[in-house]
Amino acid sequence: MTALNGYVGYALRRAQGATFADFNQTLAELKLRPGQFAVLVLIDQNPGASQSSVSAALGIQKANFVSTIADLEERGLVRRRKSASDARTYSLGLTSAGAGVLRNANKLQSQHEARVISQIGSAGRQQLLALLHKLAQLPRNGGPAK
Repeated sequence: MTALNGYVGYALRRAQGATFADFNQTLAELKLRPGQFAVLVLIDQNPGASQSSVSAALGIQKANFVSTIADLEERGLVRRRKSASDARTYSLGLTSAGAGVLRNANKLQSQHEARVISQIGSAGRQQLLALLHKLAQLPRNGGPAK
């Protein structure tokens, strides 16, 4: 036991690491990384969305996002098309193969979520989500929270 164990940030990082490792291993059979899963989910929920809006929603820098989309496109999971309203942007959509992979990934994600919930219970899950949403509101400049 160290003083670090009493720090919220340290505990969050340790929990995130364990949870992320489990999710990463869960998706490995689909050769899908958690970030790619998130991209597929957002594209599925927002067909025709621009690359920049999806990258902004996920907090992924544009340069990193381009390589993620290129990889998913090369695998035949995502299609990029020039936007009809703005030739400078691309709209994104899932291919039928991408929709199939996402269906399988959603099943695996449910198994992962069940493992997480088994550690903290349903009430703990609701409490944790509420607390994490509060922490997500922390200002980045170190000022008072909202």
